[in-house]
Order: sequence, then C-alpha cells, then structure tokens
Amino acid sequence: MAYYGKCIETVIEKLDKFTPKRDNPEQFLEAVALSLQALSPQTQSFVLEVLSGCLEYRKLLTIVVDAFYVEDGRLCLLVDRSRFMVICYLATFLLEELGFQLFCNIIKSQPVDKMCKFLRFFFNPLHLCSWIKDEWSLIYEPAHVKENWLDPLMRWQPKVQELINHLEGMSASQSSPLKTKAKVTEPKEFNLTAPRPRTIPAPELVPVMAKPRPVPQSTYQPPKEQQQLETVKRHNRRKAEELLLRANIEELRCAMPRSCGEPVQVPHQKVPPNIIAVTTYVPDNVPVKLNATAILREGALYQRQVEQELQRVDKLVDGAGDFSEFLEWQKKMQAKDREEQLAASECRRLQGKLSHEEAVLARQSLMQENKQRVEQQKEQMAKLMLQHAETRLREDRSRKQLVEQVIEGQKNVKAAQTKLTKGRRQTVQEVIEESRGLLRRRAQAAQEEQRRRCELISQLRALETQPTRKGKLVDLTQTPGYGLEGEMSIVELRERLALLKENQRRKEEEKRDQIIQGKRTKSQELQNTVEQISLCRAAMGRSAALRWEEKKALAAAPEAPSQDERVQQLRRRISERAAERSRQAALLHVSAPRAAGPKPRVSPGWWEEPGRLKAGAGWGWRARRAGTGVEEGGMAGRSAPGRSQERAREAVGGVPARADAFSDLQTQLEAQHWLELERSRERRLQALQQGGSGPGPARRLEAA
Repeated sequence: MAYYGKCIETVIEKLDKFTPKRDNPEQFLEAVALSLQALSPQTQSFVLEVLSGCLEYRKLLTIVVDAFYVEDGRLCLLVDRSRFMVICYLATFLLEELGFQLFCNIIKSQPVDKMCKFLRFFFNPLHLCSWIKDEWSLIYEPAHVKENWLDPLMRWQPKVQELINHLEGMSASQSSPLKTKAKVTEPKEFNLTAPRPRTIPAPELVPVMAKPRPVPQSTYQPPKEQQQLETVKRHNRRKAEELLLRANIEELRCAMPRSCGEPVQVPHQKVPPNIIAVTTYVPDNVPVKLNATAILREGALYQRQVEQELQRVDKLVDGAGDFSEFLEWQKKMQAKDREEQLAASECRRLQGKLSHEEAVLARQSLMQENKQRVEQQKEQMAKLMLQHAETRLREDRSRKQLVEQVIEGQKNVKAAQTKLTKGRRQTVQEVIEESRGLLRRRAQAAQEEQRRRCELISQLRALETQPTRKGKLVDLTQTPGYGLEGEMSIVELRERLALLKENQRRKEEEKRDQIIQGKRTKSQELQNTVEQISLCRAAMGRSAALRWEEKKALAAAPEAPSQDERVQQLRRRISERAAERSRQAALLHVSAPRAAGPKPRVSPGWWEEPGRLKAGAGWGWRARRAGTGVEEGGMAGRSAPGRSQERAREAVGGVPARADAFSDLQTQLEAQHWLELERSRERRLQALQQGGSGPGPARRLEAA
C-alpha cells in the first residue's frame, strides 16, 4: 500500500509543475522521464502512463474537479486539485486494467476523508447521467463517451459505494477516540477595572423664548418697485406706438441718403420725471495707451520705412528711374476699374428688377398649375378611398378567421396547464432538497470558522501581554555612525542650512538690483521710441491730408453716364417684361367680372397690392413710398392717404367697377414706385462716388 502511495505522490508532484500556457506536453514528459531514471522500470512506466493520461484528458478531468470544488469540495484545499485529477483518471480509464482490489489499495493509501467526498460525488448516478455526460459529449462523440466511459463507471458503481461505506467506517473509528480525549475550553472572566460611579449631571436651563417682532405692514402692501415697473412699461408702450405711427406716415431714412455734410436730426421727446434717462457719451479722439510690445513694433515699422526711403533716395541719386509713369498708368487703370464696378452695380440692379418681373409672370403661371394639380389630387383621393374600403373588408375577414383559431386553441390549454403544474411541483421538491443540503453545509462551515477565530483571538491576547519598550533617548549632537559619506549630527545640519539660506538671500538681492537697473534702461529706450513714433505720425498725417484733398478734387469732377452694352440690353429686357406683365394683368382684370356669385372686397391681385402683403412681409417701404397705409397688430392707425383710399373703395359699388379702379390704382402706384426707386438709387450712387475717397468706413456707411 505504501508503494502505491509513493507512486501516486510522484505523479501529483510532477503534475503540479506542469503549466499549460508555458509547457509543451511532449517535452514535459521527456524531462520527467529523465528525472525518473533512478527509479525501477516498473515504477517509471506506471508514473509516465498515469501522467501522460492526465495531460491528454486534462479537459475532461478539469470539468469534474471544478464541479466538485463548486458543490461538495468547497472546504477542500486547492493544493489537492492534482490529487483529485489523478484519482478521477484512474477510476475512468484504468479501473478495468488495474482491477478493483488494486484500485482499493490506491484509494486507502490517500487521505480517507478527501477520497470519500470525491468518490461519493463522482460515482453519483445522477451526476454521471446528467451534466457529466452532457459536458463530455461536447468534447467527444456522445456514443463513444457512453460506451467506453460512462457504462463501465455505472457497472462499478455498486462496488465503489461499498468501498465508500467501508472508508467512512474507518474514519469514524479513527476519529472516535480522539473526541473522547479532547478538552473543552473553559472560558474565564476578564479582569477588568471597575468603572467609576457616574456623576449626576446638572439640570439644563429652560430656554426663554424671545418676544417675536410683529409682522410689518409692508408685507400686505404691493412693493414700490412693481409700481415703477408698470410706469416704465406704460411709457415704453406709448413710445413704441408713437414710433410705429411715425414709421407708417413717414418714409424710411435708409431710402433717402443725405449728403456728407448734413447733420443727423434726432427728435427730442419729453421723458417723465420718474424715468431714469440713459446718457450716451460720444468718445473723443483720445490717444490709445500702448504697451511695450506695441511701441517697439511700431518703432521698428517706422524705422524700416525710413530706411526704405533713404535707399530710394540713394537709388535716385545714383540715376535710377522714377515711378511717375507707373503712377499715371495706375491711376488710369483705377479709373477704368471704377467705371467697370459702376457698370456691374447697375447691371446687378437691373437684373434684380428683371428677376422681379419674371417672378410676377411665374406667379401667374403657378396659379394655373396649382388649379390643375388640385383637380388631379381630388381624383387620386377618390381612388384611394375605394382601395381603403376594399382593404377594410379583407381585414375584417382575416380577423374573423383569427378569432375562430384562437377559440380552438383555448380548448387545449387545460391539459397543458395540468402537465405544467406537475412538472413545477417536481422541480420545487428538488430545489427544497438541495437548499436543505446547502444549509447543512453552511452550518458546518460557520462552526469551523468560529473555531478558527477563537484560536486567533487567543494568540493575539498572548502577544498583547508581552512587555514593550516605549521610549528612546536622542542626542542631537551625536553622529549616527552608519559609515556614510558626509555623515553629520542634527546640530551641524541646522548650522549648514542657516549658512545656505544666508547665501541664497544675498544672491536674490543682487539679482533684484540687476532687474531694477534693466527696467530703467528699457523704460528710457521706450520713451525715446515713443518720441520718434509721434514725429512719424505727424508726418504721415500731413501726407494723408494732402492725398485726401487730391481724391476730393477728383471725385468732384462730373462723370459721363455709363454706355455699357449689358446695361442697355438689360433695360430693353425689363421694358419687354413690364409690357408683357401689364398685358397679362389686363387680361386677368377683364376676366374677373365674369365669375359667378359675389366676391369679397379684395382685389384679385391682392398679393401685388403695394400696401398689403408687401408691408407685412418686409416690403412696407415700397407701400409707404407709394403713399398707402399699413396696419400692424392692431396697435397703430393708418395714414390719411390710406384711409381715404379705403373710403373710396367702400363708396364704389359693384365688382367690375371695383376691379377697374384697383387696376388703374395699381398701375399708377407701380409707376410712381419705380420712379422713386430709380431716383433713390441714383442719389445713392452719387453719394458713393462723392464719399468713395472718404476718411474711413463711417462715411461710406452714412452714405449707404
């Protein structure tokens, strides 16, 4: 028995050294064979055969051992993992070859308790026929697993059960005398110091509540800020209504550009005394304070300009050519570019006018197309309604068939429910039995854990009773004597640190003096640069004033009107489109009285009426140029010309007369509108020509 125990221990030792990710099984077996040359040939063959089998069927053995550790072997050590794998291999693959008697000797040579647990788990018929069979069938063929491995195990199961019972009896006989000799731990009371008697605390003082203040009267009154806000709201609303009325009566100032010298007229209004007026300050031409970087950058710029001017003078002295001819050519080209820009702007204006005419024609054609599209959609809608009715009939038939099928299926529900209830009851019984076993094992584990904790507590108390040294004397003037380079005492270290701090402070003072001297030098250089920049700016201002006078003289000269071919062609196209639009409008107005039934008091071309839609959609300046009124949100009233026109419309009776009156009025308003727009654009172009050489973008924005 001892011989087989040594063989199994050798196999377990070699199997523990094997690492699947790092070692190759063939090379590992060769190394093991070399290390076992001192043993007998019979022992070598047995050890190598068992070891090679464990490596070959490692996946099958791992499944069984992992499940054992999860269920019955939770209290077993992981060190015995290789032992369980070897026993599992012997029982599965070598039990027929070894014989049951030799297998019993091998089992008895191992720890009895561990072998009982593992054999009871592995030879359980429920485990062999259920999950072990399923897991092994995933790796090998199910027929091979059942025929070669599971059937032999089921045949040997009764004898193995007798072996398990025999081993349990042996373990009970060995453990019974030990239990009689065990001494029960007798707990002793702790020798604790008696606590001092508690002192009776003094009674707490009863707090005296302060007299509450009465509720102020302002709580029940509305705040003054709300009244002030209401006053401000009323003032702002009245001011907005006045501005809206003025905008409806007068024309917009952006359409009537003023000359460059004309001052801006701001209407004065009376503000109530309780309204805080916001003052707008106009900034003066205050010089901007520059930082050091800006001063140096501008000084370098002027210095480069002076050097370039000196180089140019030197070249002229040496006999280089002048740029007067180039400047004259440049002026001619600039004048030509200016003429082309004016012609291009005129072309863009005429193209916009042409696109307006074409849009009116397209709108009229779109009305006809919309009517045809509406008729087509009505026909399509009727067809879709017929198709929808047919679909509803088919869906009703399918629903009736589905209801009949559901009624037939409900008849078989009761039989299925009874069968399901029986299966659930059986499952509940199995779960209850498993939970009882788990509770039993958990109680045993808790007892073992409690025993281990008691042992640890006794060891900790024994360590606490040992005396310890708490204090240690330190001499600050003594060198530790560790043999290190530069070793010194704490007092010497403090002196050295004080000397280092003194040297560092002296260096900081010297550095501070150097920085102050550098700042003074830099400030002097910046002052000299600022003086040079002021001189250069004065010179550049004088030269800019001379250039401005020259440009003003050039702009004052009258220019001939543009004779570009594109402009002439666009004007001809616009006149043709206007004539065509007037003809179509006349045809529409003539055909309007033929419609049957009364019509509302709206012109057929209401979308083209200058005072209605265009005013609401952002085109109100055209209506105001034409003299018509605009009604916005019910806040402001209409102008006098607008009210007179409405009275004229109400006084006229009959649809044909009203249509003719609208057509005449529309023609007059369109003509007046385009005339005013043409004059406004001419004034704008003249203002651009006069202000094109202005001092900056402010003059160009004012002219626009």
